[in-house]
Amino acid sequence: MYSKDETKILRKEFWIVFARRCEIVPELRFKKKKWVLYDTGLRGIDLKFEVTRKEALVMIEINSHEESRRLQVFETMQKYRLLLEDGFTTPLTWDHCFVRESGQEVCRIYTSLPNVDFHQQMQWPTIFNFFIDNMLILENNLMDIKDGLDAELF
Repeated sequence: MYSKDETKILRKEFWIVFARRCEIVPELRFKKKKWVLYDTGLRGIDLKFEVTRKEALVMIEINSHEESRRLQVFETMQKYRLLLEDGFTTPLTWDHCFVRESGQEVCRIYTSLPNVDFHQQMQWPTIFNFFIDNMLILENNLMDIKDGLDAELF
């Protein structure tokens, strides 16, 4: 069991090692910025990685503070469901009401890798591969529908 400070250090090390791992991915090698993440160009729509003691997630998060706006964006994205899920081996999970630890409600569209624990360093390569493989698909799919989303929402 790790203390709070040890967990913080381990989490930081996890992301440092992940960044190094991304440097050798051919699809990322010549990109100025490795991942789009918060720079989707769509207000209130972010791409995120998340890892816990139970699972790893690659997701689109819709985080408008206005519930009506958040749900409107979520419903519009559902129109593009087939395009967003293209290339995934299993359908994405569509969660219209996820509550973060901070209490903020968001919508999430994600794929997960269950039964992994970032405290277990021997599992890091599996988590990293999951992150890279799935974020490449999700990022590309989102960028393919970006113009359509932009026209409908903004």
